[in-house]
Amino acid sequence: MIPMLLSRGAKGVPAPAPVDFATLTLPPTPNTCLLTPGTAPGIGHLHRDPYPVTPDQAFAAIRAVGAAQPRCFPLAEYPGRRQAQWVARTRLMNYPDIIVAEVAPAGAGTGLWLYSRSLIGRSDFGVNRARVMTWLAAFEDRLRQG
Repeated sequence: MIPMLLSRGAKGVPAPAPVDFATLTLPPTPNTCLLTPGTAPGIGHLHRDPYPVTPDQAFAAIRAVGAAQPRCFPLAEYPGRRQAQWVARTRLMNYPDIIVAEVAPAGAGTGLWLYSRSLIGRSDFGVNRARVMTWLAAFEDRLRQG
């Protein structure tokens, strides 16, 4: 755990792998937040209807949102599945959180899966949910702007 806290950016966190949202099992701890399309089967804390844009437009928008976030660093990208991952570091303690975003056709549009989780600790005092809501608002703003 100490190397994770002493590292900067995306360094020091476990090696990334694509997240399969169809088989994802959320941990029993309250330090995660998952947003899924309302049309997607499975688990999720929050749900949004699919967006009336192409998957490529949605992927470009969510990547731009991630690039604009403070203390947020690219971790991995899987263009074939339109999935990107970032590490966000807390300001005071440098704790790393992982954010995963994926877009895919869903219903009559494009669905967004947005997953934020802490790597350290049991509770996050609502930080991951707040992050998901912030990213979601920024994503929707970008889509409106075209």
